[in-house]
Amino acid sequence: MSRGSVTIDSEVVGHVGRGFVVLLGVREGDTIENAQQLASKTATLRVFCDDARKMNLSLIDIDGQALVISQFTLYADTRKGNRPSFIRAAEPVLAEQLYNEFVKRLGDCLGPDKVATGRFGAMMEVEIVNDGPVTVELTTDAK
Repeated sequence: MSRGSVTIDSEVVGHVGRGFVVLLGVREGDTIENAQQLASKTATLRVFCDDARKMNLSLIDIDGQALVISQFTLYADTRKGNRPSFIRAAEPVLAEQLYNEFVKRLGDCLGPDKVATGRFGAMMEVEIVNDGPVTVELTTDAK
């Protein structure tokens, strides 16, 4: 994306320029190792175009930034009825711990000044100005 921001109660609490907006879902069974692995993969994923217009550059390569937003609704199960179930999402205590670990590890990879966040558990307005569009799902699932 070319820029992104998150606003809570009319206050912009995080904003970034060129890079990623990461909507991070944590589910039951996820671990610290999963969070660290996913953060490293996020920093090194080659989806930015080089001079030949090939997707060869990573967030690190472009000196990019990341806005990380907790998003338990990514684990919505809509197979039954019309109301989503969120039983696959991790309990808030675990989810916040792994969210914080992901943010820390991503900051280790990019530099802490390159990572902005929302506020875990808050109602947030997220603005994404997509440049592409390129949307990629990263997972630590073995399958």
